Amino acid sequence: MANNAENKPRSMTAGARNVLRSNDSASLWNCTLSPGWTQDESEILRKALIKFGIGNWAKIIESGCLPGKTNAQMNLQLQRLLGQQSTAEFAGLHIDPKVIGERNSKIQGPHIKRKNNCIVNTGGKLSREELRQRVLKNKEMFELDVSEWKDIELPKTEDPVLLLEAKKEELRHLKQQLEKVQARIAQMRRLQPARVEKLQEVVKNEA
Repeated sequence: MANNAENKPRSMTAGARNVLRSNDSASLWNCTLSPGWTQDESEILRKALIKFGIGNWAKIIESGCLPGKTNAQMNLQLQRLLGQQSTAEFAGLHIDPKVIGERNSKIQGPHIKRKNNCIVNTGGKLSREELRQRVLKNKEMFELDVSEWKDIELPKTEDPVLLLEAKKEELRHLKQQLEKVQARIAQMRRLQPARVEKLQEVVKNEA
């Protein structure tokens, strides 16, 4: 096990962490963006994947860090971060997808096929046992210690659709309040016209 630990790929020259930092190197893996994604959103997704585990879309959506993004949209951007279309071999792992992306960007050869800078799987489908073994291998090689991801803070962004609905509800409430006041004024005019006239005169004089 000691040899495996020593052979773990590291992204930092002096590093003890299998994670890419923004100031590591200008030449580090810089993934492409899926349509509809900004660089900031991609970075938020990267941190969310490290924190919750690869493919844990329910937790990411629940966190509110990427409002409006669907499972399919996040999965497509995950492929860009990993630099490969197949994501199942990392399912549930707390890894930095850019570490995999950097490694994949260096793989060359006539047998390597790419689409949108992502390696396309041209081999046969893995059996359940083969996939399980690959996940275990990736866990041993790439998974971060819990101390690396448990305290990651993600931004909580208001969903613009929900924000708009809240504003509409607030306006509906104000309209109801206004209608109640107008109804009371109309009732006073019917029942106490003299008093209403007196109040109007006072308001006019103060103005």
